[in-house]
Amino acid sequence: MSHEVLATVTPSPARRWLAIGMMVVLGGLLVYLAFAAPPQGLFLRLFVLAVGVGALLLADKVRRATTVSIELTEAGLHDSAGTELCRFDDIDSVDRGAFAFKPSNGFLVRLKTPAARVWQPGLWWRFGRRIGIGGVTPAGQSKVMADMITMRLRGVDKILRDFEERD
Repeated sequence: MSHEVLATVTPSPARRWLAIGMMVVLGGLLVYLAFAAPPQGLFLRLFVLAVGVGALLLADKVRRATTVSIELTEAGLHDSAGTELCRFDDIDSVDRGAFAFKPSNGFLVRLKTPAARVWQPGLWWRFGRRIGIGGVTPAGQSKVMADMITMRLRGVDKILRDFEERD
């Protein structure tokens, strides 16, 4: 089986830094608010501080998670660091519909068997039999990848290869 990359979804630098920046600003403001104008009561002050620190930690997780891209090969979906999202023979369907529970600018992959939970904020997540791909990614790249997976699931790629071999 070939490991040639058929399609790639790479985070958009502008969206990536906008997402990180918004979370840093939110976290910074909440931490500042917890100390400069503390809410009444210790519990509320600690809650605001915890949410602020959580936003800052999440910003760092998004920064680290969006340094890689997602690649579609004959074997399946992987990220550029080598993490396997799913094998191609485990993909049941792809959903890009407007009402699908999917990330922004992305698509949903339904699997035949459940897999371990993973969350790479801004890029992809896996929960049971579903993988959501998208977030800070360009919609065009996600659409191409989703269409290529759908075509392969329907057997269209084999028909096209046979047609090309005849010429």
